[in-house]
Amino acid sequence: MRDGIYLEIIACSLTDAIAAEQGGADRIALISHYEVGGLTPPLDLVRAVVAAVSIPVRVMLRDAESFFVPDKKDRAILERTARELNQLPIDGLVFGFLRRSGSNGQTEIDLELVGQLLDNAPDLRVTFHRASEALPDPGTAIETLHPYPRIDTLLTSGGPEPWAAKVDRFRDWTARAAPEKTLLVGGGVDEAAIQVLRPATPLHAFHLGLAVRAGRQIDGPVLATEVSRLAELIRSSGPLSPCSN
Repeated sequence: MRDGIYLEIIACSLTDAIAAEQGGADRIALISHYEVGGLTPPLDLVRAVVAAVSIPVRVMLRDAESFFVPDKKDRAILERTARELNQLPIDGLVFGFLRRSGSNGQTEIDLELVGQLLDNAPDLRVTFHRASEALPDPGTAIETLHPYPRIDTLLTSGGPEPWAAKVDRFRDWTARAAPEKTLLVGGGVDEAAIQVLRPATPLHAFHLGLAVRAGRQIDGPVLATEVSRLAELIRSSGPLSPCSN
């Protein structure tokens, strides 16, 4: 973290990870299959990345596009992968799982699976990712996950509305999450989002993907120059003073 700002970059390859670090990223979110929102990358790639970069690496733990994992065999596979990742010198995991409960099938966080994965990766911290956006009230994830101190980061876009419409929401969620958890804003963050959110909210952690890739395409490599440019934009667009509205 520099100047109170934390910048996380999505990487899908060793080249991506190296470029992210060269551009000034503070952390890497390592994934595969960007086209479905990110799945667990191969362990060989994880090993190669942590050997090549000096900044922290968090690794996606997710085997399928769905956030719902009702099958016991699939849950067991996730637990096994969590144990394997726990043996590697990474900073943490990125995951988020949901379930349907009650007679009306209401969506809620799958705390049973979350707890099992934490138990199987006792040395790692966790970012709870955008699965929370599928909850009836996404903000409730903050309180629901409060009893889990190793879940120290909540990744969210804030919802489908335009960035300007989410300013008050981000102010509220940041206050509710602090100081135990950091709100990490991601999901289409670009120059326009930064220019809206930085002056108007206390957000200080940003998760960038397409905005730092060649052609802003999923299959484009991360460009160190774009990471550096957007990092500078984030750091130069300060928040409002405490007396401002």
